[in-house]
Amino acid sequence: MTLKEESQRFTKLLFKAFYDCDTDAELALQQLETLFITIRNRACPEIKNKTCKLWSDFKENIPDLYSSLKKDAEAIYNNDPASQSIEEVYLAYPGFFAISIYRMARVFFKLNLPLIPRLMTEYAHSITGIDIHPGATIGESFFIDHGTGVVIGETTDIHSNVKVYQGVTLGALTVKKIHQNTKRHPTIEQNVTIYANATILGGQTIIGESTVIGGNTWLTESVPKNSVVTHNHQVEIFSKLKK
Repeated sequence: MTLKEESQRFTKLLFKAFYDCDTDAELALQQLETLFITIRNRACPEIKNKTCKLWSDFKENIPDLYSSLKKDAEAIYNNDPASQSIEEVYLAYPGFFAISIYRMARVFFKLNLPLIPRLMTEYAHSITGIDIHPGATIGESFFIDHGTGVVIGETTDIHSNVKVYQGVTLGALTVKKIHQNTKRHPTIEQNVTIYANATILGGQTIIGESTVIGGNTWLTESVPKNSVVTHNHQVEIFSKLKK
């Protein structure tokens, strides 16, 4: 539980260091280094006080991490007519918060530090309702609108300039343990828009670039680029009034 709590503290402090003008960034970095060592040692007791997985390994990723998050915020601001400013995106958009924590956790994941990245993304999940596995690969300028109920699985590959709406699932066709080390989740190419409650499953499923996936769509096979996929259903309206 200490590891879980300290991982959350690290996550919150890093977010504040990036976006809170009242946070002393230099002091925050010192505190983050101490927290990093604490959670690293608790997650990996076998490497305690050894030279692997140093704070410098994480710190060298911070400039690229900040640059990437700035592009995500700009994508949200530029694509959502309801957004009034970049500051509003930073403070009020659950999609941006979830993406931010995912990208932070992704650094830990790439450093092969166990458990910590999952604790970080589960922290964001508990707050936003958006579940992004830190193993997923997500390109630049990613936009999650509203966000509640979004699920992005471990081996999902999302290219740049993709927009996803609430309730979208990018999942696996099967969840058998023997498939643990295989690509189980779909690939979403650049400039794709996926509307609310669409479900896309399978490691061999590729959604071609510049495609639009309509709401409530269920897909388990690939779609060529520049497609529009819709879910057709019949709506019948009957009057309660009898003649």
